[in-house]
Amino acid sequence: MNALGPIKRYKTLTEQAADAIRSRIISGQFHFGEALSEIALATELGVSKTPVREAFLQLKNEGLVEILPQRGTFVFQMTGPQLRQLTEMRELLEVNALRFAVRRGGEAFARTLDRIIDAMARATEVKDPVAYRVCDAEFHQAIIDGCGNPFIGSAYNIIALRVQAFRNRLSLEAQNWRSLDEHRQVARLAQARDADAAAECLLAHIRGAINDYFARTEKEFSRAG
Repeated sequence: MNALGPIKRYKTLTEQAADAIRSRIISGQFHFGEALSEIALATELGVSKTPVREAFLQLKNEGLVEILPQRGTFVFQMTGPQLRQLTEMRELLEVNALRFAVRRGGEAFARTLDRIIDAMARATEVKDPVAYRVCDAEFHQAIIDGCGNPFIGSAYNIIALRVQAFRNRLSLEAQNWRSLDEHRQVARLAQARDADAAAECLLAHIRGAINDYFARTEKEFSRAG
């Protein structure tokens, strides 16, 4: 008797619709606060309105869209103070996760960062901002994964998609190749097992990124809220 193989699970139309819309929000194809047309998306994706409507509900739970009664569905947006608060949460989780990852992950963690940085460097050589942004997100996720604490990982998942959306928009405004050098510095300090110095370097990187974002989007966001 032949052994049964694993059952393949195919994505539902709702999941496929959510994947497509999520990708466009995170990549910056849809602008913050932009109205999303259920009919237009259904037509473009080749599905009925029901999967799109259900996808909107899923993306709402992920914090990527806002559904306003009698008005419609919109890509999420934040005031300046809210974005500062999101950054504070990112600092709290990423910086401390890096300390744990350096102390617990050792050489394996440092090699992971080096591998990602090599890929980022190749992306800069061929001027591929899409590949660069993918590596950028992978670098920061590697810090969370490397800390060895699933509770930190769960907490980070709450903000990860919105953080990625803002990070991508910064590189869309003006490609921030400078972050490669900052990532290299973090990796070098991780290799040296200097957890505190690596954490300080990462903190400066995160704060520099948010300040760059505000500098480039003064018309889109108000610091006063």
